[in-house]
Amino acid sequence: MTPPVDAAIALGSNLGDREAILESALVALDGLPDSSLTRVSRWHETDPEGPPGQGPYLNGAVILRTALPARRLLAALLAIERSQGRVREHGLRNGPRTLDLDLLTYGDLICSEPGMEIPHPRFAEREFVLRPLAEIAPELEHPRLRLSVDLLVRRLPRPEPASR
Repeated sequence: MTPPVDAAIALGSNLGDREAILESALVALDGLPDSSLTRVSRWHETDPEGPPGQGPYLNGAVILRTALPARRLLAALLAIERSQGRVREHGLRNGPRTLDLDLLTYGDLICSEPGMEIPHPRFAEREFVLRPLAEIAPELEHPRLRLSVDLLVRRLPRPEPASR
């Protein structure tokens, strides 16, 4: 059996009853074998990235204490997405979705294999991931960059002030 680790997971939804879908995902995550949610952020509404015409997202983050191996956890996340009607269209990136679950970190594992990259390759630059994660785990260190989530948030570009 794998020793338990803390896995950081980002959640997002911009189709359907976003809040109900995310709440259902929390129940599913907490019900995974040898796993329990230890921290859950509040939901943050954000503008979509990707193709135009999408509605706003609700995003959040959780810390899941789990003894599932990383590959099994990732497979479970994909199964939870599918259970909420997620369809991954080949070639369509950042399109609308009922549920998106991204495995951001798995302990301090650094892994790049076909179909699995940990830490998530873009989480350090995504405000919609970093802000909810900073709410629950500001001390969490990006395994590759060796920088805390709190520091990564502080390094995000500041919006331009509105001109008068």
